[in-house]
Amino acid sequence: RMTKKILLDICKQQKLYWTPYLNDTLYLHYKGFDRLENLEEYTGLKCLWLQCNGLRKIENLEAQTELRCLYLQLNLIEKIENLEPLQKLDSLNISNNYIRTIENLSCLKVLQTLQIAHNKLRTVEDIQHLQECPSISVLDLSHNNLSDPSIVAILESMPNLHVLNLMGNEVIKKIANYRKTLTVRLKQLTYLDDRPVFPKDRACAEAWAVGGLEAEKAEREKWETREKKKIQDSIDALAAIRQRAEEKRRQKCMEGVATDTLEDLPGLEAVTDTAMLPERDDYAEIEQFKLETLQKLSLDELPDLEDLVVSEFPPEEEIFVQKQDCHPKIEIISEVTNDSNSALEENNKSMLENSVEVPTAIFSNVCQNHKEHEKERLRPLLKSFFTQRDNLEIKDKEVAPLKPLIQEVITEPKDDLLLSPVCHQPDDP
Repeated sequence: RMTKKILLDICKQQKLYWTPYLNDTLYLHYKGFDRLENLEEYTGLKCLWLQCNGLRKIENLEAQTELRCLYLQLNLIEKIENLEPLQKLDSLNISNNYIRTIENLSCLKVLQTLQIAHNKLRTVEDIQHLQECPSISVLDLSHNNLSDPSIVAILESMPNLHVLNLMGNEVIKKIANYRKTLTVRLKQLTYLDDRPVFPKDRACAEAWAVGGLEAEKAEREKWETREKKKIQDSIDALAAIRQRAEEKRRQKCMEGVATDTLEDLPGLEAVTDTAMLPERDDYAEIEQFKLETLQKLSLDELPDLEDLVVSEFPPEEEIFVQKQDCHPKIEIISEVTNDSNSALEENNKSMLENSVEVPTAIFSNVCQNHKEHEKERLRPLLKSFFTQRDNLEIKDKEVAPLKPLIQEVITEPKDDLLLSPVCHQPDDP
């Protein structure tokens, strides 16, 4: 039995409040109770779980005036009754019982969910009471014995019905075009049986009701075209957003390049205000432009190249030095030990050492002429040097002929030495 002591023990076991009226939820499922009783002190309950017991009657719930959810599935209840005190009841589950008629629910003004599946409902009269329950929006009548197609009229009179489940009833087979018919007749329906009723499905069903299959096909094609256009518009919008982001990024990069160029070229601020900045790949043109802006120098004003030092350039001129031509030093090494060749060698070294690496960005024409003149002077000397070296190598080869690293020594075998039977065999067998 459902005694007060057992109820208190259940609260202790489930770590609920020991004071009954403080509990808003009470779990009394799978306890084997056959009667509802001793719940007078639990006045604060909002959710009461009573499924999977042996209850035969709904009773003794007068104190549960705050109750919102009542779960009575999987019991032995045969009649819906004694629910008048539950004025705030929102959800009622009485599935898997032995109820034959829906009744005594009109007193529940805020009831929204009614689950009465797996019961003994058969005829239209068994569910006719639903017309008096306009607040119901979720109705589960699945797996009953409903077979009369006129139940659609009862369901059509429920103004707030959004979810309906009729699976497992014979009436599904007796209603022509079952899904389309219910979709057209139940205007607020958003979920039928095991899947939703989408706006596209409703539009196609309504077109079918007006013009048949051809109208339904045309409406479906119209919706598909609209959906494709919506998807394409989304793709185009995304591409436009990406393009704008790329343009902003490119503009920031160009601004950064312009800022770096202006910092590197402070002397060209007046020019860059009226002309576009060239790209970094055109540094040769920039160098030529900078050289033209400098003050022209005459040949007499140029310093002696031998006394010129790179470190003596003023800082403002070092900015315009983009490249430097490095002159390689050629050192002549001679193997001849006579005085004439040594004097020639000393002369060549002095001439090469006197050539100083000078940046040609400013004095490019003068340095180029000087370099060509030096090459013309050195060419016969280098030619004579390599000719003498080749002659010396030939003489060295004639004086000291090459000898092989390994020399074969062949000796005749003596008569008194015995030859190996493998190498020397008699003629006679």
